[in-house]
Amino acid sequence: MSATSRMCRIPVETMRPAAATDIAHDALDIPENPLGVSTDDARTLSAVLFRRLGSLKEGTPEYSYVRNTLVELNLSLVKYAAHRFRHRSDPLEDIVQVGTVGLIKAINRYDVERGVEFATFALPTITGEIRRFFRDSTWSVKVPRRLQELRLDIAKAHDVLEQRLGRRPTEHELAEHLGISDEELTEGLVAANGYTAGSLEIPADDDAEGKRSLKQSLGVEEEAYDLIECLETLKPLLAGLSDRDRVILSLRFGGELTQREIGERLGISQMHVSRLLSQIMETLRTGLLTDGDDEGDDEGDKGDEATCGCGSEEGGGPSAG
Repeated sequence: MSATSRMCRIPVETMRPAAATDIAHDALDIPENPLGVSTDDARTLSAVLFRRLGSLKEGTPEYSYVRNTLVELNLSLVKYAAHRFRHRSDPLEDIVQVGTVGLIKAINRYDVERGVEFATFALPTITGEIRRFFRDSTWSVKVPRRLQELRLDIAKAHDVLEQRLGRRPTEHELAEHLGISDEELTEGLVAANGYTAGSLEIPADDDAEGKRSLKQSLGVEEEAYDLIECLETLKPLLAGLSDRDRVILSLRFGGELTQREIGERLGISQMHVSRLLSQIMETLRTGLLTDGDDEGDDEGDKGDEATCGCGSEEGGGPSAG
């Protein structure tokens, strides 16, 4: 241990090991700043601390102190593993933080009695935690795990075949190399597009200045098309109604008159107008369904609602004539 390291001492009364093979010191010397020790010192001290950790009761302050010291002593393993993923777009600080979670898991599972170096045991755990983070958290669109793994397999197979063939491999060659069907390969390639998402604000043409953004070049749903379709479908049905029925529809949905006002104009009762409107709506509804329109609607107030989104409760809808 470096002679220049500042030391703090833990009384042996609080950390007395039960096993006779543990080191018997009057006090356990631990650097106050474990990050400053050399790699060899960190390895030696970690072996001692792991034996101490095995003799302590989990949840006690002494247990937490020793385990936290082990984390600080072995953070270099996390930084080494995180450095392998430096080409990723994610901040290196986030990768180190995730790798530290893997380091803590490795410390919790490590058994010093098995005679395996802690670095050898911990690196796969740390790397696996980082890969799990990329798999579960960095996809722009969530896809099944098998497709996430297939994306990695396709990328590796592409590099191998490109070196072997001296050209870019075809999709069929990739599928044969991976032992999957062309349809499965296509599914994996499509899923790979969900890993990263581009901005709709980027220019639609990268080579030209002042062009519209990709968002402006995308099509939008035209709501008027539904209205035109409804009106064109209703035309022959309206033509098949009687003159009185068309007048009632015109007054109700064109003139926006109430049932009472319609009854006064036609010299009939409001109840009679309500029944006539219900019959007209049912006739139009049946005609639309017979013509193959799959969109039904709740009847609600049958006398006040039109079908196919072309009517409303009080006004606005098909007009007669």
